[in-house]
Amino acid sequence: MLIRLVLFALFVLLLAYGFSWFADRPGDLSLIWEGQIYQTKLIVAVSAIIALIAAVMIVWWFIRLVWTSPHSVTRYFRARKRDRGYQALSTGLIAAGAGNALLARKMAARSRGLIRADQEPLINLLEAQAALIEGRHDEARAKFEAMANDPETRELGLRGLYLEARRLGANEAARQYAEKAADNAPYLPWAAQATLEYRSQAGRWDDAIRLLEQQKAARVVEKAEANRLHAVLLTARAGERLEGNPTGARDDAQQALKLAADFIPAALIAAKALFREGGVRKAASILEQAWKSAPHPQIGQAYVRARSGDSTLDRLKRAERLEALRPNNVESLLVAAQAALDAQEFAKARSKAEAAARMQPREAAFLLLADIEEAETGDQGRVRHWLAQALKAPRDPAWVADGFVSDTWLPVSPVTGRLDAFEWKAPFGQIEGPLEDGSTPASIETALKTLPPLRDVKPESPVNDHRIIELERAATIAEAVRPTPAPAPAKPKPAEPVSDKAPAPGEAKPFFGGLPDDPGVRDPRVEPEPKTRLRLF
Repeated sequence: MLIRLVLFALFVLLLAYGFSWFADRPGDLSLIWEGQIYQTKLIVAVSAIIALIAAVMIVWWFIRLVWTSPHSVTRYFRARKRDRGYQALSTGLIAAGAGNALLARKMAARSRGLIRADQEPLINLLEAQAALIEGRHDEARAKFEAMANDPETRELGLRGLYLEARRLGANEAARQYAEKAADNAPYLPWAAQATLEYRSQAGRWDDAIRLLEQQKAARVVEKAEANRLHAVLLTARAGERLEGNPTGARDDAQQALKLAADFIPAALIAAKALFREGGVRKAASILEQAWKSAPHPQIGQAYVRARSGDSTLDRLKRAERLEALRPNNVESLLVAAQAALDAQEFAKARSKAEAAARMQPREAAFLLLADIEEAETGDQGRVRHWLAQALKAPRDPAWVADGFVSDTWLPVSPVTGRLDAFEWKAPFGQIEGPLEDGSTPASIETALKTLPPLRDVKPESPVNDHRIIELERAATIAEAVRPTPAPAPAKPKPAEPVSDKAPAPGEAKPFFGGLPDDPGVRDPRVEPEPKTRLRLF
């Protein structure tokens, strides 16, 4: 606009300068036509010529206006009709977004009457949305199919068909729609993500990696997220190659570690592949680096059992090396305690397990203390005590995805099919706060104080009988969840000895209050009989 004003001002200045130039140079202009002479001033002649040109232009403009008036009038009414149609279309889309099916259907009909559907494909979208709101899914699918056949709205139609297929549970049809959209437009986040998950569920790791690289090139996903997903896919492919192609599994796992250095499953698979090839030293280095970044029990187990022919003392040394890499760590203490138990160094195993339990009271620490007690003394009362503490303690971390708990890492969630869904964390549903009977989980200090006395008789074998432990654990669960009424206040009576070594005065009574060999019978001399409203005798 400013340029036009400048040009107009320059034109006026030039015109004024031309008139002043002719005015400064007076003269006459003579014209002889058909024997007559016409004479006038030069400035008058120039002005007449300019006026004549202006008159001709005005006449030509008027003639053109009259000639093109029908078309102009038609174009005006067409533009007005189109504006009304777009206004109706905008109102209908807003109504569809708000869930007003009646207004959306009305505006769709008005828009179709004012605008042709082949000129404005959004009319099909409005009609499809109105049909979805009204529950007419067949009509909506027909509209989406029409949009999918139009190159201008193909992506929009494929997304609508994909969502409808997911709603109906037709996973195969949804997969085909997503893959078709991803092939035509890999930059679409929804299509690429769905196709990536479908290919991962089917185990098509090569196709999934190729699609992820296309997404990364199109900058659909951020670099950090793309590297993480790439590492997950490489680890999944390495897991499948581990049995038949250890070299390929090793290469994939090491490449995954370059993309995500703290990815525990990749480190485990790389180490296992190197173990199969005889590269124990290199595998141990990988496990040590992973342990330094994030101590993990599976890393510790793989490191301790790196050589199948090692003795239990050698494994204990390797466990102590891990503990030296990450001192004052619960996982380090538990790994060292387990190795010490296998080597039958019970004092060291007990001290490390109790240190782990003090640091973080949880299920694994108490179960390990129960195993140590069973192997060293065979005292079933103490074993039951630790098992009871394990029942009340928080659960150990595990691989969890969408509420599903797995012993091993999986690349895809079996519940939702989401890629990279598994996390190492405590499962849901652990006991927190008061129990059903109103009691609270005991801390490690209380657990250590309420131990029953050691038995003098040593077990014949330090090997744990897991069947007995499981049966006793089931009995402990039943005893723990059974509500117990509070005993009435009574004058304490002196407890008579019921075992070889009775508890000292002031010392807490054993967990079950009776002999370890007969935990189901309550001794009234040790614990008063609680008052209940029902009495059999």
